[in-house]
Amino acid sequence: MKIILATGIYPPEIGGPATYAKALAKELQELKHEVVVVTYGGEASCKLQVADSWSVICVAKSGGPLLRWWRYSRALKKHGEDADIVYAFSSVSCGIPLKMARLRKPKKILRLGGDFLWERYTDRGGKLGLREWYGKKGCRLQVAGWLLNHFDHIVFSSAFQRDIYLDHYKNLPAYSVTENALPIGTTVLHEKHEPFRLLFLGRLVKFKNIAQLLKALKNFPRSTLTIAGSGPELSSLQALAKKLNIADRIAFVGNREGKDKQKLFYDHDLLVLPSITEISPNVALEAKAVGLPVLLTEETGLSATLQKGMILRSLRGADQILAAIKEVQKKYGEIAAASAQPATVRPWSRVAEEHKDLFHRLLPS
Repeated sequence: MKIILATGIYPPEIGGPATYAKALAKELQELKHEVVVVTYGGEASCKLQVADSWSVICVAKSGGPLLRWWRYSRALKKHGEDADIVYAFSSVSCGIPLKMARLRKPKKILRLGGDFLWERYTDRGGKLGLREWYGKKGCRLQVAGWLLNHFDHIVFSSAFQRDIYLDHYKNLPAYSVTENALPIGTTVLHEKHEPFRLLFLGRLVKFKNIAQLLKALKNFPRSTLTIAGSGPELSSLQALAKKLNIADRIAFVGNREGKDKQKLFYDHDLLVLPSITEISPNVALEAKAVGLPVLLTEETGLSATLQKGMILRSLRGADQILAAIKEVQKKYGEIAAASAQPATVRPWSRVAEEHKDLFHRLLPS
């Protein structure tokens, strides 16, 4: 079958949809399906994908959302008219162009590993977690509901988000839950460094709560922090590091993929993800696969199986983050040994098989 993967971001950009789209494209192609990725990005981004054995179509981001969506819809129309499946990774940045494209043949599926409207709320300074925000009176969801009902099926990455949506949206399309992969990795026993080496890897956006991590670091002097990623908060985080007089202990290293990302996992003592909410963080699972201890916000959608061995704490404020990091440092030998234990593997091949089965169920016989 012909499958279009419609994503807002794609490597070399960092983020769950980027990681997921590339890994799923590889596995689906190995299952002998024709795969085309449509994503936002300039000509330079597309040139980086020449090593991919499937087509990657890049749509320019310039010109504002309406023009951007129109360009994306034209790309979907051109490459998806004869597709069997269009699998979208965003209800808005991909969902609106998909509706504009008016494709008749393909079944339209939405994967939800994040929440566009809640993330925009946090971009404007909102502090409520996903569940709290949905529970707040007056939360306007009509437009989102209209977009969701354009799809034939919704794939949630966690039961956590599924249950929130079932509580707050009426007449959802058919849905299922497909958890993220827990990739195969070679776990190593990490030994604590002096100073203590902290790592954040992901998009630099407000809901990731990185500013509070920097404020915690101010009061944890014998430590360093590597921030790997890019995004709209980069300049403000760099300015905050200078204001707090900790810039000499923080390295902003940009996006890292492949072997460079693996090296970060092996070279650090602790991955810290202090997000307001993390629905299904791929990076936590990648770190776990190589034995790096993970400190993760307790407001996560990862199942008990996937979060096994991670340290979950309330990490909203700098004081909470500082206390949790000190706890890990104090018990590091015990925590590192637990993290190095082989985990139950959920390979990308299994995730792809689950998608293949879903696609076949949706297509006419």
